[in-house]
Amino acid sequence: MRSAVASLTVLSFLLASCGGGGGGSTGGGGGPITVAPTPSPTPAPTAGCGLSARQSFAKAVIDEWYLFPTDVATGVNPASFGTVDAYIDALVAPARALNKDRFFTYITSIAEENAFFASGSSAGYGIRLVYDAANQRVLIAEAYETAPAFAAGIDRGTAIVGIGTNSGNVRTIANIVASEGTAGITNALGPSDPGVTRVLRITDAAGTRDVTVAKADYSLDPISDRYGAKIISEGGRNYGYLNLRTFISSANPQLRTAFLDFRNQGVTDIIIDFRYNGGGLVSTAELMGDLLGRNRTSSELFSQTNFRPSKAVENDRHFFGPQPESIAPTRIAFIGTGSTASASELVINSMLPYLGTNMTLVGSNTFGKPVGQIALDKAECDDRMRVVAFATGNSTGASDYYDGLAPKIANSCAATDDLSLPLGDAREASVRRAIDFLSGAGCPTRIAEASVGPAAQSSSARIAAEPEMLVGDRPSAAQRELPGLF
Repeated sequence: MRSAVASLTVLSFLLASCGGGGGGSTGGGGGPITVAPTPSPTPAPTAGCGLSARQSFAKAVIDEWYLFPTDVATGVNPASFGTVDAYIDALVAPARALNKDRFFTYITSIAEENAFFASGSSAGYGIRLVYDAANQRVLIAEAYETAPAFAAGIDRGTAIVGIGTNSGNVRTIANIVASEGTAGITNALGPSDPGVTRVLRITDAAGTRDVTVAKADYSLDPISDRYGAKIISEGGRNYGYLNLRTFISSANPQLRTAFLDFRNQGVTDIIIDFRYNGGGLVSTAELMGDLLGRNRTSSELFSQTNFRPSKAVENDRHFFGPQPESIAPTRIAFIGTGSTASASELVINSMLPYLGTNMTLVGSNTFGKPVGQIALDKAECDDRMRVVAFATGNSTGASDYYDGLAPKIANSCAATDDLSLPLGDAREASVRRAIDFLSGAGCPTRIAEASVGPAAQSSSARIAAEPEMLVGDRPSAAQRELPGLF
């Protein structure tokens, strides 16, 4: 079992905000990747797939691999739980209480996960949603260009104010939340199956109207053709802007193309927009480090991966490996939010020792997930156990950012996520602050000073709380990688 597990571990390193990710996806080619729905049906249960057997499998994985073995509950009776998920939750409850494991350890479907990492997503509308509690509406943070919602005229900044299965039963978001909470919104949007159709009452610059949208397979482009990679020219200077949606292997050739353009145009001041990037494959994060390391050597450490002492043989060190497309950044402004997690945080944290005050975090604090999972499968049951098994650190060993990266970056700069303007627009609040930093202008408010509670230094220093990404209690594989995806 040792060699089989080790092989699977190498293929399954991932970092994602809600747990989830990439069991060995290798991908290939550039541009969009075709989305397919979760395969159905999954393998028929066998005699060894009863609840007790599945619980025993989960417990064995935790006992062997869990990064925090002293923070696993003892004396937990599996017979007291009606699902594998509930049993896992009880086992890792002590680690969760310490903020080390926020539902990062769980069991999922092998078929569902493989579908995402082979093809990009499950079927849906192709939009990322945030819930605006203050105004009782759902806002579109991002829309994928080849998805049904975008084709129906729904894009970033559009507000959904009502949902129905037909034009005669549209309920307002306020009504849905009042009776069912925010879970009612996800229920109203329907399951992630092709053909599921809803009437969405939307409000945008054109006014309020009802549009009918059917969920379907669509293509997911990790770097948008509209705004994903561009040069922003201002004041006689050029700034590179890169927005990476997710760390999947199909992003690799797109990253190379973007950085080659930056290199050819002599750009060394870079904005990297991770505001909605929930993580993904460590291998893609390491490639991004290499593309930022033209002036680094193969003896300089980008990141380190550390398992529990009993699994130290699995520890890994990634040294910079400059690529033909690599640049030598003078300054980097990372844009982040609470949806910025894991692989995104790995890149930010790993660049900090090399750039220091020539690097900043713009926006709001990141999620705080310096750990990642491996995947172990019970194939006959379609069970994949995702278990927190390793921590990541930078060249100095710094890895304790469970409270987000803002406290680690002294010159962070608070900014809102302005949904009224496109991503990559120089006028958009976070991009504007990033340009200000790169051009040498000061930052009016640090992220730590912009809290909305009593900790804020003054009312003038406060920035309004941002709407939160809409995510279900048990997100799909796609939603773990892409917070707010529907």
